[in-house]
Amino acid sequence: MTVSESIYIKGLEVAAHIGVPDEERRESQRLKLDVRFQVATAFRDMGDDIAATTDYAEVAAAIERLVQERPRHLIETLADEVRVMVAEVFHSTSVWVRVRKKILPNAEWVSVETGDVLDTRGR
Repeated sequence: MTVSESIYIKGLEVAAHIGVPDEERRESQRLKLDVRFQVATAFRDMGDDIAATTDYAEVAAAIERLVQERPRHLIETLADEVRVMVAEVFHSTSVWVRVRKKILPNAEWVSVETGDVLDTRGR
């Protein structure tokens, strides 16, 4: 049996200039991101050593920097960029990302998801 161990950051709020019309991108909007990524070392092998895991705050800060780098039209683009960055920078072989945006007046939010199918029961 293979054990897959991951870190899940749920509901990370970020400010983004995003949207298709220019007017929508002009003002900053709040997005919520859920990011789950696999870690290389099994939890049982970490020996309670913080250096053996991935710093959650560092991941969150890197995501926020990426979001604020430039305006984007699509949350789909942002989701993919976050997935690629987490995989490359934090050496994860499996990353799943959801981006949520309040845009439709009669809906709580719209979301897109990308990445590997990981256990997302904590939705």
